[in-house]
Amino acid sequence: MTATRARGFTGWHMLAVMLAFFGTIITVNVTMAFLANSSWSGMLSKNTYVASQDFNKNAARAREWARLGFGGELTIKGGVVRYRLAGPADVVAAVDRIEATFRRPVGEKQDFVVKLVRGDGVFSAPQALAAGPWVVDLAAMRGGELVFHEAERIISEGN
Repeated sequence: MTATRARGFTGWHMLAVMLAFFGTIITVNVTMAFLANSSWSGMLSKNTYVASQDFNKNAARAREWARLGFGGELTIKGGVVRYRLAGPADVVAAVDRIEATFRRPVGEKQDFVVKLVRGDGVFSAPQALAAGPWVVDLAAMRGGELVFHEAERIISEGN
C-alpha cells in the first residue's frame, strides 16, 4: 500500500486567492472609472451646496417665463450664432442684448461668452464653434437686468 500525502493549503494557494481577490477589486474599479469617465456629462459647479439652494427658485422663475410665453430658437450656421426671442411683444422689444455663454459639459478651458445684438428681429453675432457637445446659456438683458434665461444643449459639427 502506498501512502498518499495530503497537500493542504500551500503558499501557491494563498497566492491564487490574493490574486483573485485583488484582481477582482482592481478590475471592478477600472471598469467603474472607465464607465464614469465615458458617460458622465454633468456640469461642473463651483459650489454645489449653493447651486442646490438656488434650484427651486430658478425652477419657479422658469415656470413663470413659460407661463408668460417666453421661448427662443437658437441656430448656429456658417460661423454665425442667431437667436430669435419670443414672448410678450413689449418685453421682447425692450431687450437690448442677449449674452450667450458657451460651455463644454465638462471642463472650463473652452468656455466663452458672445454678446448677440439685435438686427432684423433676430439677435446675432459671428462666432466659430468647435465640434462637439456644448451647453449654451442664453440671457436676454434689458439695461443690465435679466429679462429671460434659458439653457440649451447642442452638438456642434464645427465651423
